[in-house]
Amino acid sequence: MIPMPRVHRLYRIGTIAGMLAIAPVLAGAETVSGPRHGVSIFGDLKYGPDFEHFDYADPAAIKGGSMTLAGLGTYDSTNPFLLKGTPAFGAANVYDTLMVSSLDESSGSYGLLAESIEVAEDKGSVTFTLRPEAVFHDGHPVDAEDVVWSFETLMSEGHPQYRNYWTAVSGAEAIDERTVRFTFSESDNPELPVIIGQVPVMPSHFWKDREFGKTTLDPLLGGGAYRFGTIDAGRSIVYEVVDDYWGRDLPVNVGRNNFDLRYDYYRDTTVGLEALKAGDLDFRLENIARNWATAYDFPALAEGRVVREELPDESTQLTQAYVFNLRDPKFGDQRVRRALAYTFDFEWLNINLFHGSYERTMSYFQNSDMQATGIPEGRELEILEPFRDRLPEALFTEAYSLPVMDGSGNIRRELREAIQLFKAAGWEVQDGTMTDVETGEPFTLEVITAQPGTEKIALTWKKNLERLGIALDLRIIDSAQYQKRVEDFDFDVITHLWAQTDSPGNEQYDYWHSRNVDVPGSRNVAGIGDPVIDAIIPIIVRATSREEQVAATKALDRVLLWRDFTLMQYFSPSNRVAYANKFSRPEIAPRNALGLEFWWVDPDKEAALAR
Repeated sequence: MIPMPRVHRLYRIGTIAGMLAIAPVLAGAETVSGPRHGVSIFGDLKYGPDFEHFDYADPAAIKGGSMTLAGLGTYDSTNPFLLKGTPAFGAANVYDTLMVSSLDESSGSYGLLAESIEVAEDKGSVTFTLRPEAVFHDGHPVDAEDVVWSFETLMSEGHPQYRNYWTAVSGAEAIDERTVRFTFSESDNPELPVIIGQVPVMPSHFWKDREFGKTTLDPLLGGGAYRFGTIDAGRSIVYEVVDDYWGRDLPVNVGRNNFDLRYDYYRDTTVGLEALKAGDLDFRLENIARNWATAYDFPALAEGRVVREELPDESTQLTQAYVFNLRDPKFGDQRVRRALAYTFDFEWLNINLFHGSYERTMSYFQNSDMQATGIPEGRELEILEPFRDRLPEALFTEAYSLPVMDGSGNIRRELREAIQLFKAAGWEVQDGTMTDVETGEPFTLEVITAQPGTEKIALTWKKNLERLGIALDLRIIDSAQYQKRVEDFDFDVITHLWAQTDSPGNEQYDYWHSRNVDVPGSRNVAGIGDPVIDAIIPIIVRATSREEQVAATKALDRVLLWRDFTLMQYFSPSNRVAYANKFSRPEIAPRNALGLEFWWVDPDKEAALAR
């Protein structure tokens, strides 16, 4: 389970600017009767009904101060829930949700707006009782009608991903002012009670005379821990902590949301690094290994005004890969996609550009027990067996692997293998150009990106492709144009990230299912339409035990890998962060996220920094 599209949360800053922030995925509801303070699926909740705060929160955290972060490109809307426009970073922080995920368990969610949650015995519905003290920033009470209106509006006018994510939620009904019930079209989908708890609740009275589906730069009314502050269109935006926030002292909020947030926008990540050096930014998560190794020698760091750290990352890793647009026939043959893997020299890149700091991504669920390794066995094999005639035989007898080069840059052997694969797929080099034997069309690639920092990687790949007679055109475009082209699937190749967590669920439909191949804005950016994958995803979603979920996810991972839908890149086993030396953080770090929203501005450090 994941938060909704474009919800930029504070606690999981992305490895590239503009990525979607994520919360831990939760899988559904335990079979426990009666109202509860939280919900889980694969065992008891870690935190009981009388818990005071999450273990990774410090109740002594100090409120006050601010943090300045970097945004990439620009923005033209304060509404984060639309396909239209480019929303401002952080805009979803002004809204509360019914439930809050914990960051140190795989399947725990606890009430925020909801005082209690009750799952029907037949699993056909879930009922939330709202807290009587919950109010929006204008003092108007949050009631069940607001919840219903928010859900129905997002489903009808919001980003298409909402309709996909909640497709099995058949309706919402306000039972009374404080009670709302959601009904489901599926009774064997245990994740539904939890993912519907992620509905961001908006004030229906505020939108009564406004057009929700239209982009706006107005300071929209919310009810969360933050409200809109200064809005400098396209350049910066400020979110202020709400001093009289109704939910400030709830257990899920203790030690959380401690300082104002400001996002300053920069045209690329390199300029953002210079802003950190100059003291204009307070925090940076460095995703360029070359920068981390060579660009952090500046006075503020030497003088202790900036802190540089590598924080362990135990979470399921983001999957970063070159994505082939399978809607283009030239990528239709798996042998072509596999051939391209023989032209990507990760080992040389890691030595010469990344300073040996990356590891090769070998799974869509990297760094988790759901990663497919070895050969399938046990329950995973049982899941895959019915599809044996539609899968490569080697999938059942060999561990998946990617070509491994020696790091010298000499990849003649790999290029010969690539040529043979292209030839088997109907391509051959004619007059120095990789050519379709039947049509005479050349094989060309266009890579688009909004990040100049990725240019050297693409240019290194380009040199290897040229040796096969393949021309690669690298186009660096602005972030708004890039977003539009990706949403419209108007590309050959892009670098894309998929966010996975401990308990995969309904979001897998959005990532890989054939029903989303042609849905603009869907996260099936590759255009994957595979009956085997379509059949495995429901097994994950309907799993009622952790063992079943892991086995089915391994099966999905294995099929995705053996289809070579993408060209896997790399990941960092740690979070490389640099920040102004005015922040403190809890002694216990959350396992599933960076946990930045639980940091605070330390007055003593801030005073020393000012001196």
